[in-house]
Amino acid sequence: MRRSAAVLSQDGPTLRGLKTVLEQLGINQVICQSGQEAMELVMAGRCSTLIVDFDLPNAGEVVKMAALLLPPQKPALLAVASRAWPGTGQAFQSGADCILYKPLDAEQVKDAFETSHKLRAKNRRKAPRHTMKTVVYFELETGTLPALGIDISEHGFAVQATEPVPMLSNLAFRCVLPGTEHELHGHADVIWASDQGRAGLFFSRLAPSARKLLKQWLGKRGINRKDAARVLAVAPDASPCLVSSE
Repeated sequence: MRRSAAVLSQDGPTLRGLKTVLEQLGINQVICQSGQEAMELVMAGRCSTLIVDFDLPNAGEVVKMAALLLPPQKPALLAVASRAWPGTGQAFQSGADCILYKPLDAEQVKDAFETSHKLRAKNRRKAPRHTMKTVVYFELETGTLPALGIDISEHGFAVQATEPVPMLSNLAFRCVLPGTEHELHGHADVIWASDQGRAGLFFSRLAPSARKLLKQWLGKRGINRKDAARVLAVAPDASPCLVSSE
């Protein structure tokens, strides 16, 4: 079965260039019209790579969401940028493994694929990931929606529900932190949600006491503040790559 890559771009030359290289690598190019569509594809395991054009509005947020909230078998994250795009440092902070500058060079794109997948394989072996197996309750206008917590960091968490989680902001939630009798409650924004009931959320409102409780809980499990933002994604010692057309 051929692998597939979810590509979020509207740039014709970029799409044509990527398609040529992907075909040589035996990978199908799946063009996505939105970040939501791209996230659903990779969450469902239908794409092994996520490629985002940073010239699109909110592209950085899409990569950041993927880096924070996808499961450990998540795809490699590649970013395509023009020379005018502001700084690679910001791109790497968002979670991108590699930056490819336009116009794309076929050999360097191939090198980026090889490097990024090696990084992901290394991270899956060495990066400690803390899971959160507990029931999370969301308070909707229609009632309470229970879901199983999957992963959590200082900034957000991922869940699996029996039905799609609605795309809402400031969604009230509550759950008991595993191994304790302490209840964590607050509000979170649903950043992405699949038709299969999986969803990723960023905390939008946590009381100081709740945030302190979460930090202490994470700290006891070996997750320090530096690693918290990337605990669901990249190992702290992973080195991103930079690929230029020059």
